[in-house]
Formats: sequence, C-alpha cells, structure tokens
Amino acid sequence: MKPSNKILIITYYWPPAGGPGVQRWLKFVKYLPDFGYEPHVYIPQNPTYPILDEKLKAEVSSKAIIISTKIKEPYGMASLFSKKDTQKISAGIIPSKKQQSLLAKLLLWIRGNFFIPDARVSWVKPSVLYLKKYIQENQIETIITSGPPHSLHLIGLELKQELGLEWIADFRDPWTTIGYHKELMLTSRATHKHLELERKVLQAASKIIVTSPTTKRDFEKITSKPIAVITNGYDVENIPKTPLDEKFTLAHIGSFLSERNPRILWKALKELIKENKDFATDFQLKLIGKVSQEVLETIEEFKLSSYVNNLGYLSHLEAVTHQRKSQLVLLIEIDSEETRGIIPGKLFEYLVSDRPIIALGPMGSDFEEIIKATNTGTFFAYDEKNRLKETIFEHYLLFKEQDLKVYPIGLQQYSRKNLTKQLVDYLQKD
Repeated sequence: MKPSNKILIITYYWPPAGGPGVQRWLKFVKYLPDFGYEPHVYIPQNPTYPILDEKLKAEVSSKAIIISTKIKEPYGMASLFSKKDTQKISAGIIPSKKQQSLLAKLLLWIRGNFFIPDARVSWVKPSVLYLKKYIQENQIETIITSGPPHSLHLIGLELKQELGLEWIADFRDPWTTIGYHKELMLTSRATHKHLELERKVLQAASKIIVTSPTTKRDFEKITSKPIAVITNGYDVENIPKTPLDEKFTLAHIGSFLSERNPRILWKALKELIKENKDFATDFQLKLIGKVSQEVLETIEEFKLSSYVNNLGYLSHLEAVTHQRKSQLVLLIEIDSEETRGIIPGKLFEYLVSDRPIIALGPMGSDFEEIIKATNTGTFFAYDEKNRLKETIFEHYLLFKEQDLKVYPIGLQQYSRKNLTKQLVDYLQKD
C-alpha cells in the first residue's frame, strides 16, 4: 500500500467535542497512517457541541488533514426560548414524559418531524457542493460517513450517486431502531421518511460498518450489501497509577439518562445500607458526567443522596483516572428490546480499568456476551435484584479484605490499533 493512499472521513463529532461520539474516529484517524492511509477529515466549522473537552485537541493526529465548512443548526435559535431544555435534547438527555415541560415536548416534536433525519440535515447540500470539488482535486476514491447524526450518511449518498466512488457508511448507533426514536413523537409521515432514508443509505452504500452483531442482523433484513461488525475499543492511556479509593466506590461514567434509571440497583443499595452498618460507612456512589434530574430525584427517593459524590462532566483523561481509582464501575443500558444491540463505548475502557464491572441491561444484550467472554464483571437483567444485591455485597467483603480484583482475558482484540487493522482489512476486501 502506498503512503499516499487517501481516504475522506466525514464526521460531525471531533475535538473539542467531548463525550463518546468523538472517540471512534479520533482513534481510527490516529492509527490509519500506520497502515499507509492519509486521512482527510471533514468536520463542521462552527458546531453546537453539547459537551466540550478541550484536552482532546492534543490527541488529533498530526498526519490528519482537517477540512471544514460552516453549519447552520437549529439549537442556537431554540436556546433563545429555553437554553436548559435545548442543551438536554442536544446532549441526548430526554426527560421522561411526566417530567417534560410543554416547551420541551414542543422542541422534541419539532426535532422529530421537521428535521429528518436529524437537526444537522441543513449541512448536507453545502457539504456535497464543497466536497465534490475537494474529492476531485485531491483524487480521493474512498469516503466514510459516520453517524449519528445520520444526516451525514445523506452526504455520502449524494456523493456516491454523483461521483461513483467507494462509500462506507459507519453506524456508531442504529437509525430507526434506536431507543430515543419513540420519544420524538414522530408522525406517520416522519416515521415513513426515516425508514425510507435508512433503506436508501443501506442499499446504496458500497459497504456498511456497525458496532454490534444485533445491528448487523437488523440491517441484513434491509440490504444485501456487505456488513462488518467493528466495535468501539480502548486506547493506551498514559495515566500514572494511583491508589484505589478508600471508600467502597461504585462509579458511573458518562451520561446518566432518565431511561437508564435502575430502580433495582437503588433498592439493592438501600437494603445493603440498612442491613449493614459497615457497608453504610464505607459506601459511596460516584457519578461522573451529565445526570438527568429524574435519576437524582430517584436516588433521593431511596435515601441515597448522602452517599453520592456527583463530580459532573470531567475531561476524558480525568474521567478515566477516576474510573481506575474506583472499586467497582457501573454500566447501565435501557431495559428494552431496542437496546440489545447497543454496546456502550465506555465498556471498552472499563475492560482495561482493572476494576470489576457491574452491568445492567436487557436480556440477550450484545455487551453481556463481551463481559462474560472477557471475565471482566457481572451482568444483571432488570428482574435480578437479589442476585445484584448479593454480588455487590460479595465484592464489598473482598474490598474489606483488600482483595477486590479482576482477571480479564482476551482484551487485545479491542485495542484501537487492532480495530483499525480490522477496518483497513475491510476497506481492502473486494
């Protein structure tokens, strides 16, 4: 492979964006030059990122060529009416229906029915116009679009139709089967439009990449195009080893959405605190990231607020440091059929944190299989409160003996460099 082999990546999330959406292609771009590729990355010039992490700028590869154009987004105008509601919706934190204000409901309805497939759709046409010229001038033959936002796949669709180049559509999350779709109050017309666009993208792309086996099976019902599962992963983090927390800390990293509110966990913790004075003295719930008001209110309902250390949003580096200091790490996914194929990006950093994972999700979850196969923690369905309670207490007893450890196996397959090798092999496959 020649070092000048060029590839264009079209992505919305890029430093200084924070949160999980930025990590996937930031890391692929970091390692693509090692395999002979010259990455060109197209991003918005003036995006409305709900979360910022300025420190991630230092992780952008010096070999990446970054290009951008301006984007018009509706969130700026909407924030004139309610900055708080707009920021929540933009960040993906959708309150439960009983907690939504009338304005929040209106914003969600407008978002779902007027901006299809999403609020970045107005960037499609100017991007196609700009990129057609750029692709031809730079003799680029392969492009990759990363969604969500899935409107970026429409950029790929038009470029494929007009230039006939190789186009890979990368789905970090599903499209019409993703959990929050039902919260958007879609009309039948909007629902049909989403399904139609999804079908067009899946049938027109040269190749498709997904992050979970379940999403692959769902897409295979719509298209016969090649589909590869390339999960998210972990990267080598230069973090000095620090002592573990003195408290028996259970840490959740990332956005804690209303729909992920695990009442069986709060009930199990309340019972453990009531039944064991030492546990009550030692326990701490550590929250890192945006937490919905409903989750905080439920924690208060179970009389757990005094045990909470709510650190808010931290930089990626700070969050990983706290993760590795904690006694246990908590992974939660919404209890629904639609989320069985969601593999949270933070799982892979959890795998190499050297801390046991406590995971809750729907039965048959793809991430359940990963946790079991790597021997990194314990998975619980939402009807397993007693087993959850017993497991947490078993971990607590090991903590008291200073013997709370994890013995992982087979993690190397999820390293970012190894995953980039999988990507390159797929790109070169006929």
